[in-house]
Amino acid sequence: MHTVWKGAISFGLVHVPVKMFSATEDKDISLRMIHKECGSPISYVKTCPACEKEVAMDDIVKGYEFEKGRFVLLDKDDLESIGGERSKTIAILDFVALSDIDPIYFQKTYFLAPDQAGGNAYHLLMESMRDTGKIGIAKVSIRQKSSLAAIRVMGDCLAMETIYYPDEIRSVQQVPGLSDVQTKPVNDKELMMAKMLIEQLSTPFEPDKYTDDYRAQLMELIQHKIAGEDVRIAPQAEQTNVLDLMAALQASLEAARSTPAAEAPPAVAAGPIITASGAGDAGAAAAKPAAKRSRKAAGAADVTAAGPIASDAGIGSAAPDTPAPKPRKPRAPKKAAQ
Repeated sequence: MHTVWKGAISFGLVHVPVKMFSATEDKDISLRMIHKECGSPISYVKTCPACEKEVAMDDIVKGYEFEKGRFVLLDKDDLESIGGERSKTIAILDFVALSDIDPIYFQKTYFLAPDQAGGNAYHLLMESMRDTGKIGIAKVSIRQKSSLAAIRVMGDCLAMETIYYPDEIRSVQQVPGLSDVQTKPVNDKELMMAKMLIEQLSTPFEPDKYTDDYRAQLMELIQHKIAGEDVRIAPQAEQTNVLDLMAALQASLEAARSTPAAEAPPAVAAGPIITASGAGDAGAAAAKPAAKRSRKAAGAADVTAAGPIASDAGIGSAAPDTPAPKPRKPRAPKKAAQ
């Protein structure tokens, strides 16, 4: 691993020398911008539009635009004078419970390893945090940027998570459309089915079973291109809109349970079924018998000819045809007594 930072963790009067390493790496496939006409990579040159010439890195400084077209210039010495890279300390301010921090605050993870002769102090801090179940909230400067951070135990290593400051987190009240959702009542049957689906899909977190399918397909496509194959990808059919939310939940539960086809409940031979709430009561129409077996043959024929049966929601399934009664066999005449 490449060392990205060196410094020390401080809590109270204790200093723990550490080295910092990136805990994550970007696995995205890098694609260059290519000139379509000749196949050459596009280069990005830093130029000055006023002087109309290329500018070297030594002649570039940072600036803040306080008005349109007016800048305050800040060089490296200015930035270092307010702390910046000269502050090589991860200063722990407080110890809190990890559960107190919402995951939205976390940015990037780093591993911290003991440096020089700091092994004993490093081990002491790690074991004390492990026993108390607390994490440290600290301030650190990395690449001339001050960040809030959380120091926690990760296995047999200390890890540092850079986290956002509170004013960098947008309020959920800014999300459009939430007020409309909160005013709509939740259908009790749909809620029950959704909870059943969540329970059916609940499992311990196993990160190894999740893979980046897009990255694998892109690399396979690139390899085909390298091999000189003419690649043609058939477009995938778009998924049709779900008419019945209850039916969709039921189908999801059945798929999650992996029920064999022989054990699956028979499908209702009907069009979309919509409840009075507008979201679907799949069993309402099918639960009503088309005709009672005790009816007379003429009455059963009338019911069969009546067509679709309307449910409470206004849309129902067609009534199954009632079989016509079998004709009775004529009785043989009794023989006359001799």
